[in-house]
Amino acid sequence: MGPPTPALHYASNPMGLATDFQRILDTLPPDWTDLEVDLRIEDEAEYVDTAVALSQVNAQVYQYPREGWHWRLLVAHSFGHAAAAETVLGVLEKLDGAGVRGEMRVAEVREGRSEVVQMWGRPESVREEFRQRRSL
Repeated sequence: MGPPTPALHYASNPMGLATDFQRILDTLPPDWTDLEVDLRIEDEAEYVDTAVALSQVNAQVYQYPREGWHWRLLVAHSFGHAAAAETVLGVLEKLDGAGVRGEMRVAEVREGRSEVVQMWGRPESVREEFRQRRSL
């Protein structure tokens, strides 16, 4: 795990949440594994409809929103128990299409981890391919 990443903050802009999220992804190192992004919407009247859309990526609700953030999005790069970045991007594009405006900030980025895979009994060719794909 690398040093803590400084908080990246993306305010609401005319391009939308999906563009902001893509900009976040573009700043990540190639070996990132987990990403946590806080999301706040401008108009709380859209909260319920936004929550329904975000349920597709298992967004965590802040029960007592600190600093006004509404959800935390957990994103996985290639493995893990979080939403795929492509899926989060698709949901945010739907929110943009519905006119939802808001802002995001990076809460945490983890990098350099590898999934644990049971390799006992597997041929060396499978082990080698795993190492190559994961750059281990």
